[in-house]
Amino acid sequence: MLTRDEIIEKIGERPWVSPYKRLVAVADEKNHVIQLYEDHARGTCFGGAGWETYHYFRTSELVIDARRDGARNVFTIKVGKGKLNLIPSFAGAGIEEAEITEDEIRVTYAGLAGGGVAVALARGLAPGPKGVIIHSMGGGRQLGRATLIFPKMLKITVGVDDTDSAGEGATWGLCNEIGYEISEKMGGVEYLHHTIVQLYPKAPKKTTNCVSIALTFGVLPEVEEKFIEEIKRMFKDRTSSDETGMAIFRGIIIPEELKKYADEVRRRFVEIEETERVASNCNVELHEITGSGGLIGALAAIGYAERTDEAVIPGVPFEEDVGRD
Repeated sequence: MLTRDEIIEKIGERPWVSPYKRLVAVADEKNHVIQLYEDHARGTCFGGAGWETYHYFRTSELVIDARRDGARNVFTIKVGKGKLNLIPSFAGAGIEEAEITEDEIRVTYAGLAGGGVAVALARGLAPGPKGVIIHSMGGGRQLGRATLIFPKMLKITVGVDDTDSAGEGATWGLCNEIGYEISEKMGGVEYLHHTIVQLYPKAPKKTTNCVSIALTFGVLPEVEEKFIEEIKRMFKDRTSSDETGMAIFRGIIIPEELKKYADEVRRRFVEIEETERVASNCNVELHEITGSGGLIGALAAIGYAERTDEAVIPGVPFEEDVGRD
């Protein structure tokens, strides 16, 4: 296994190697699934990200979902082995093996030509992995093949609602700042994603824009409880509301019951009893940070954490919200 510094020492200066900005892998052992968050080369290579989401999903039987968000790829993959049939231009790269061990996640990639360079070198130089085993280097007409070795992280999604008051505050901004800050100051925590969820705009105690937020993190198991306590403390210290609520979900696969609940919260008024029942059924923790009012929207945010573009669309027609002549 080579570390990032050892790769640099081994390969020297190669002007055609453009390192990825960040790689994070999270594990869901219950469902035998891994999710990869890959910020493509220098964080700006939209083209490379688009190329990979196209090829990896079609080439790799292990890849069950592939999406691009700017220059970031998110791959959801099954644990196991899958044979790749690489064909230039049509099936240029893919994932052939994924494994979860006691404290590691191992993912083996293979790619032709430039796709192989991305596999062995551009990923190997990125912050995030513990190291890389380079089976073949890639480049030119060569096959690149490498196993990336990641520390095993858990995926934790935090739903938050109702942090502002009539006089001040912005829930989306407070959530983003806390997500950024906690990952900067706490080792073993990676802030991965922020989703704004439009809730039912006629809810009787809504704030002005009536949205809740889902924050997604990769967290090392040994700091999980410390992370939960710290993020609760940060919201309690900084909220402007007496009704701030938080929901916490561990895992990659969001239950269908939770998704359906989130749909309902966007379309109609939901009572707290329904929220508590769904949270219990779906193994979601509910925490009253300063009150219970925000728990309804906090749980709904988790149901839409993976559907960022859809989540911002109002769940009821515009005419029903405010009327129109």
